[in-house]
Amino acid sequence: MLFPKKVKHRKWQKGRSKIKKASRGTELNFGSFGLKTEESVWLSSRQIEAARRVLVRYIRKGGKIWIRVFPDKPVTTKGVEVPMGGGKGSVDYYVVPVKPGRIIFEMDGVSKEIAAEAIKKAGDKLPIKTRFITRP
Repeated sequence: MLFPKKVKHRKWQKGRSKIKKASRGTELNFGSFGLKTEESVWLSSRQIEAARRVLVRYIRKGGKIWIRVFPDKPVTTKGVEVPMGGGKGSVDYYVVPVKPGRIIFEMDGVSKEIAAEAIKKAGDKLPIKTRFITRP
């Protein structure tokens, strides 16, 4: 799974999402087909990995896949049945905050039908509405 090798600050504050459209990462840069988000969410590294595995298995040896997001935001949790207080919990997993319009995956080297089916299956693994896009 994806997680950073080294971070400047081990624990982050949550921050607040100003739900706007994404301004960066909205165009296809590498492949001819892509998976674009329609909603705002925190995607965990497990969810990204599950979708990536679906893509790799569906296209088998053909084609190339690019992952356009990287989970670098740490999410902390306290243990089960730990009382209030005692400070912030330890880092449990990493997420990437995704805004509507952001491209998560790109693909090239396969036919449009295969790419559409693979990306639809990968989108089913994610907790948001997604859309299949192609290069104009």
